[in-house]
Amino acid sequence: MGLFSKKKYPEFWKAYESTFSEKLPQQIEENRFVVFDTETTGLNPSEDKLLSMGAVSLQNNKIVVGNSFEVFITQEKFNRETVSIHGIRKQGNLQKIPEAEAVQRFLEYIGNSILVAHHTPFDVTMINRALKSMQLPKLKNRLIDTAQLYAMLLGKPQQPVSLDALCKELKVAQHDRHNALGDALITAQVFQKILKRLQKERTVKLHDLLMETQHTKLF
Repeated sequence: MGLFSKKKYPEFWKAYESTFSEKLPQQIEENRFVVFDTETTGLNPSEDKLLSMGAVSLQNNKIVVGNSFEVFITQEKFNRETVSIHGIRKQGNLQKIPEAEAVQRFLEYIGNSILVAHHTPFDVTMINRALKSMQLPKLKNRLIDTAQLYAMLLGKPQQPVSLDALCKELKVAQHDRHNALGDALITAQVFQKILKRLQKERTVKLHDLLMETQHTKLF
């Protein structure tokens, strides 16, 4: 539960926790999904830091236009080699906020929504690392991984598949690739198409889509 007793957690965490007092609807269409992505200084959660987070919401399998989330984070650690990928510089014109504030805003945005990402364990681990540094527990949301869903669609054991490969296979345009909000929007479209194909082939229940919690621990 972290270093503090529950009653000493900040109000924003208590508000986030309170959203889980009711069970999720059993019907897929009745749930709110938040598709998200992070940009980081590297690929090692034990050492690297968040640079930005982006997210979009889906309800009834439709992207909710105008309800998106994007923050850029003040950089204490800087990796020049990754700038060519995400384009986020230590200085520059982007408005940046401290990591703790960014995570707080993210929790306020997601509530108890089901979180969706591509290779979800990495992004969740990065956010959980940030929460740990704030002396707070891990994310409580149920999770979906589009890589796992694609494996379900193929009926094959999960194999590493890139977001680029899925976009090509599912004919999703790659606008603003390697931008957190852009990648979240791309992943949302991938999620829509995979879910639509699965529902055409079989009866799909919400629990069929969800990851097992233990699968989200990388380190």
